[in-house]
Amino acid sequence: MKTLIFCILLFCICSITAAQDLNARVQVVSPKIQSTNKRIFQTLETAMKDFLNGRKWSADAILPAERIDCNFVLNITNWDGSSSFSGELLIQSSRPVFNSSYTTTLLNAYDKDIDFTYTEGQTIDYTDQNFQSNLASIMAFYAYIIVGMDYDSFSRFGGSTYFTYAQAVVTNAQTSSYKGWKAFDGTTNRYWLSENLNNKLYQPLRSFMYDYHRNGLDVMADNTGKGRKEITDLLPVLSQVDRQRQGAMFPLVFFTAKCDELISIFSKADGQDRIAAMNVLSQADPSNGLKYQALGKN
Repeated sequence: MKTLIFCILLFCICSITAAQDLNARVQVVSPKIQSTNKRIFQTLETAMKDFLNGRKWSADAILPAERIDCNFVLNITNWDGSSSFSGELLIQSSRPVFNSSYTTTLLNAYDKDIDFTYTEGQTIDYTDQNFQSNLASIMAFYAYIIVGMDYDSFSRFGGSTYFTYAQAVVTNAQTSSYKGWKAFDGTTNRYWLSENLNNKLYQPLRSFMYDYHRNGLDVMADNTGKGRKEITDLLPVLSQVDRQRQGAMFPLVFFTAKCDELISIFSKADGQDRIAAMNVLSQADPSNGLKYQALGKN
């Protein structure tokens, strides 16, 4: 009997240890492709999902219920009818807010430089040591970013290890001819996102992410006023983030994910705090200035 109990416990421990990190939902769409036989897109979708959900991206044992929710939507815009594809990728991730049914967006990124080769039925192979394929490297890069963002929201600078891994993916990809991996490919690409997340210049924004989630959102379910005040006190940090710097990708990603949520939080604040929030947010994120003006109308 004791042997049986031991075996059951060992199985449970092994199952927990082997549990993967992501709960990734993958969708491959191809509205611009005229071909009537699109079976390869379905196999691609399955291969991407298996790749993301079938690997360990973090060093910690994560229970199935604790997996990080994320979405990958790949829009195929060009296909040669064989193995060459290009398109655009939307990547989103979220995490639950304590003591509530609300989930908050951590990452909302749009990657326009997606080119890769894939053969129907192909297994997507990846190693951290070198560049093997663009599709695998792109997914590994965003998997590490997603894990890093999640860890940063629960522990101050907790995602540093995973942002370093993401930067290693970028470094390995320098040998390839694919776009999105190099500094001169543009100012909003994978290179600059990893550069920003590993750059001390943007540590205040990463620190803000921790305080915003743990001391702000996670408190609001039990004490809305206390949580909102914490976020209000944090807002000046956003004014200090340099968005004029070449390759200021992290601030762009942050405000894309948080703009609407910030408006929702402060729409219920008193008049003085709403106006103060509107002024800070409009200055820090001028591209969404018209949205923030709604805070001055309540």
